[in-house]
Amino acid sequence: MDVTLITGASSGLGEGFARALAARKHNLLLVARRQERLAELAVELERGNDVSVKTIALDLAAPDAGARLMTEVAERGLRVETLINNAGFGARGAFADIGLAEQQRMIALNCAALVDLCHRVLPDMIARKSGGILNVASTAAFQPGPWMAVYYATKAFVLSFSEALHEEVRGHGIRVAALCPGPTRTEFADVAGMADSELFKRFASPSSAVVRDGLAALEHNQAVKISGALNAIMAESIRFTPRALARRIAGGMQKARSA
Repeated sequence: MDVTLITGASSGLGEGFARALAARKHNLLLVARRQERLAELAVELERGNDVSVKTIALDLAAPDAGARLMTEVAERGLRVETLINNAGFGARGAFADIGLAEQQRMIALNCAALVDLCHRVLPDMIARKSGGILNVASTAAFQPGPWMAVYYATKAFVLSFSEALHEEVRGHGIRVAALCPGPTRTEFADVAGMADSELFKRFASPSSAVVRDGLAALEHNQAVKISGALNAIMAESIRFTPRALARRIAGGMQKARSA
């Protein structure tokens, strides 16, 4: 059975993608750490949309997570037609003050797990000349981010990697898109310590709009989609901004979010 594999599917954008695709009658494989929440969501989506929704509870930051996941996919007789790499998290604070283990885990989840899954699903997609990959990056990808240094760097990696992959496989009938949302009203903001800031409250986008933009980008094989007109203007303006000024502005915004 062909499925759309969504990581980080228990909440936020991942849950939003699951709901949107179930409504379009896509069979789903939802992956996240919280089995109970995944099970509840699967029951709800199957009941309301007449689709098959499978779940796997797994911490994708673990070194062997990709191998374990794809082994189970094969054992269940599933085939990944579309991959949505949404799992990720951020942490705000001075680099030297945030624990090294947390920052290494961020790199493992935001970057290594994403690369792992892309590498595992692409050979089959290339063989059948069909498939799609949507990698969730961020507007953070377009400039350095003092006080969220590692998070911004991971998203820059995701954007660069996704654009390169888009070019490599476009002749094989495979779509690859990088989605770059700005501040979004999801659980991510709570984990990153951003949800209570005035900047976030004022400028955050609804997750439904970001999901819509991401799916449209994948459908039309748009290599990079910046979600939201204001976010697009700000991200594109970075190209014409001296790097020293860009990093000072980004750092100032991160400090303001703690106010």
